[in-house]
Amino acid sequence: MATVTTPYAALLVCLQRLNSESILRRISRVLPVLLLFWLVSLAAVAQTVPQAALKHRASLTRIAHAAWGLDAPIAVFAAQIHQESGWNPEAVSRVGAMGMAQFMPATARWWCEINGLGAAECQPTNPTWAMRALVGYDLWLFQRVRGPSEFDRLWAALRAYNGGLGHWQQEAAKIRPALDRQMVDSACGKARRHPSHCAENLGYPRRILILLQPRYLAWGRGVSA
Repeated sequence: MATVTTPYAALLVCLQRLNSESILRRISRVLPVLLLFWLVSLAAVAQTVPQAALKHRASLTRIAHAAWGLDAPIAVFAAQIHQESGWNPEAVSRVGAMGMAQFMPATARWWCEINGLGAAECQPTNPTWAMRALVGYDLWLFQRVRGPSEFDRLWAALRAYNGGLGHWQQEAAKIRPALDRQMVDSACGKARRHPSHCAENLGYPRRILILLQPRYLAWGRGVSA
């Protein structure tokens, strides 16, 4: 009489042929792959755009186009807001900077004054005000710094946003030619800025343009060195 082999019986036979050592070897081969997959998944999650940012995408695009034109580097502005506040309109820093753009009260008042806005219209914690202020202030700074490329000028403008235009100008004045970004960066702390502030100031444009900007390239144009 012929033997009838079911899938279940075949599985039992296979398991009986495998000893525990071979099973462990197979598991040891699979675990590194599973671990790598898990780490890659974690990295992918870390590289996503925050949920809070999505509802501001259309507004930021309109604001950037109005100020910079249709070729505005929207990915840069989005990355900057991400860095400044994580898209939290209620964010307040330990030194008192407020809103998504993290304007200090004095800077907010100055910005409103030069743009003809009254006290009631000066609202750093209002998302629309914050995006307009950040995009507009970036343009104001961009027009006052130097560099051989758009990337270099945005780098300098971001340093000025973070640490003050005056500090950047004083450090750039020590370099001939002042168009060299790396040379200007190397002069950080050699004018009136205290050297202890340079790590943060130099890291600010690096984090925005190198680390965060790629997350927002789907929103609009970015810049590269």
